Amino acid sequence: MPVGPLVRRLFGPYETQIAELYRAAFVDLDGVVANVANWSPAPRLILEVGCGEGAMTQRLARQFRAAQLLAIDISPRLGRLFKGDSSRVEFRQVPVGTIADSMPKAFDLVLLCDVLHHIPRDLRDDVLADISRCLAPGGVFFLKEWLRSASPVHLAGWASDLLLTGDRVQYFSEDELRAKVTLHFAPPTESDIARVPPWRNNVVLRLTNRAQRSRG
Repeated sequence: MPVGPLVRRLFGPYETQIAELYRAAFVDLDGVVANVANWSPAPRLILEVGCGEGAMTQRLARQFRAAQLLAIDISPRLGRLFKGDSSRVEFRQVPVGTIADSMPKAFDLVLLCDVLHHIPRDLRDDVLADISRCLAPGGVFFLKEWLRSASPVHLAGWASDLLLTGDRVQYFSEDELRAKVTLHFAPPTESDIARVPPWRNNVVLRLTNRAQRSRG
């Protein structure tokens, strides 16, 4: 039974501020967005998969002011804490396969941020394949993940994920993550990989479909 929702309710009107402080102990979300913007400065249509309560969605809306955003999650709590420009953002409680079927090859930019390690192993390939189907020609997929390591901070991250979400989280090593994404996208080069503060466990991969890389 996850304790996250209960803990959040106890914070009352300070929930957003405390959630931001907690998150910042593990990852700089503004740093993630800065890397995305550096690699893809002017997307027109963005898909955020696994948007949660809207922390990253809010940052994407602020960074990409000319873009339309579709933020999806299977959780009924999606977008609950979003306080950005709602005129350009739509939240939908659907799996990414539904979007891939209804809007194939539509999105210039797709983001999956700290979600893949929460997805059961037998569903990860399906999710990545569906994301690939969502990418427009020339589109870019950004995958942010927390890498497994033999360090106290990784143990703290694993314990907090398990306690707050109740998920049986299973993290990747860097080699495992590269092998997994290469099944569905062009292999990332060193220039397609960035680290995000405050820990080297935070990695962002820039990924494109194989046909796009072969044309390049």
